Amino acid sequence: MTYVAPVNDMVETIRWAAGFDQAVAEGVYGDLSIDLVAAVLEEAGRFAGERLAPLNRVGDETGAKWADGAVTTPPGWKETYADWTAAGWNALPAPEEWGGQGLPAVVQAACSEMWNAANMAFALAPLLSAGAVEALLAHGSDELKRIYLPRLVSGEWTGTMNLTEPQAGSDLAALRARAVPDGDGAYRITGQKIFITYGEHDMTDNIVHLVLARLPDAPPGTRGISLFLVPKFIPDADGRPGRRNDVRCASIERKLGIHGSPTCVMVYGDQGGATGWLVGEENRGLNCMFTMMNAARLAVGLQGVAIADRAYQQARAYAGERRQGRAPGAPAGEMSPIIRHPNVQRKLLAMKALAAAARVICYRTAAALDRAHRAATPEERARGAAHASLLTPVAKAWSTDMGVKAASIGVQVHGGMGFIEETGAAQYLRDARIAPIYEGTNGIQAIDLVTRKLPMNGGKVVEAAIAAMRQTVTRAASAGVPGLGAAAARLRDAAESLDRATAFMLQTLAGDRPDTALAVAAPYLRLFGVAEGLDGLVNIALAAGKAMAGGDSNPAHAGRIAVARFFADNIAPEAQALETIVLGGGEAVLGGAEAALAG
Repeated sequence: MTYVAPVNDMVETIRWAAGFDQAVAEGVYGDLSIDLVAAVLEEAGRFAGERLAPLNRVGDETGAKWADGAVTTPPGWKETYADWTAAGWNALPAPEEWGGQGLPAVVQAACSEMWNAANMAFALAPLLSAGAVEALLAHGSDELKRIYLPRLVSGEWTGTMNLTEPQAGSDLAALRARAVPDGDGAYRITGQKIFITYGEHDMTDNIVHLVLARLPDAPPGTRGISLFLVPKFIPDADGRPGRRNDVRCASIERKLGIHGSPTCVMVYGDQGGATGWLVGEENRGLNCMFTMMNAARLAVGLQGVAIADRAYQQARAYAGERRQGRAPGAPAGEMSPIIRHPNVQRKLLAMKALAAAARVICYRTAAALDRAHRAATPEERARGAAHASLLTPVAKAWSTDMGVKAASIGVQVHGGMGFIEETGAAQYLRDARIAPIYEGTNGIQAIDLVTRKLPMNGGKVVEAAIAAMRQTVTRAASAGVPGLGAAAARLRDAAESLDRATAFMLQTLAGDRPDTALAVAAPYLRLFGVAEGLDGLVNIALAAGKAMAGGDSNPAHAGRIAVARFFADNIAPEAQALETIVLGGGEAVLGGAEAALAG
């Protein structure tokens, strides 16, 4: 199954849901034009479809191989990675002073969606490298930046994130890896890390590990964690890889999906300790690592978008070819393509709408990050940072949940053939299933949203998001776009449900039973995703309606209006049910858990 990047849909989302045109008018993007953005995305889509997508099945069937500490990636990956970096794709978002192209986060988000849709297991390597670049830009010393940033930006070297240990998964307070000063400004790192994506591979001649560890006199808990840069090969003064460091890959995991991506067990200090250098301040490593993790969380949310769209494309193609039964209105005795059956049409529309809404949320998050870094005034930058902070857990959790849901629907569209590996539909579901788990489980994202993000600035950040939804309702109600149906009313209902649920959460958090809020944090996040996603889809539909009214007969406009209406009528009504759960479901969790889970 080929992959065709939905470039036009991406561009429309960037413009009308992520506010590109307004941001250009405000000077956020300088002289960057939407035509240049579209040209970049066209080229990225071509590489994704022609080079990465054909390797997706190869990676799934062959997988990464481990032998004697070395990892070999699937056939064709090393060569394709070299071509991908040579074309400059790894350097897209990084600052120009370090060899990057300095393009906005929202453009990188669209490209990231393409890489993951074409080949999610391949795209994980640059995903982690981008996070390492972010961490070094924010917290690295001048010397670390000089040696490592140009090579990480270009893709000549890749980066990793080393958090998890056998006894310390989401609870990093239990971390045991040790770091001891060696007297020369470096540290000796010892310990074991698990679930390290691309911890070892053959695509580059060096790998840069960012490792959380404890100093000998560190305070207990997460307050005593520091971050260290530990290269596979220690570079010389000119940055050339030199002697091998005391770090090795002990094994790779056998996994449900993303088989082409090596998930490594890393051992530090077999011979006295791996040489590492402190990133940021001592005992402040978690703050440094969160710079990397927040970038990765948006990237993982984009994996949800990517898998949803890729599964949709395959399901739509299969439904157009597979003939079963006679659809309503078809000639007697004729077997119809299953895409003509209303129940299958419903499934395909659900997949398309979920992918489109998740794209809205992720691109908006990226656009908020652009404002945080590019807006003209400190006040605007602060507003952008706060908005990005609010949306990040929603982008990660809602989008990845919807990616799994869409991939599962895709298997259903294929029927029995979806359960058979040869069609490829099952791979999307297997690959998608990791996304709600890594980079902070979706339960943790919900807790982060409720306990940290909602109270920001006294609740004013989330109030502004809801106010923007109400503004969209007003515009949609007066626009009279043909075919949009009751979308304005559905958005109004979803926004009001979100408003009431938010007030309940803030009040509950401020009271003496914050556990009640935690018990319904996940349905609250889902409610937020439904409302935010619909708001973006309605904005895109309004732009499409305006274009059609102006004489633009592009059939894609009618399609975008239809997607917004489908989401409004078939998915958005979940908002009222989710509000009911948030307002009244917590006590059933807290009061019934002991009895219900007794055995």
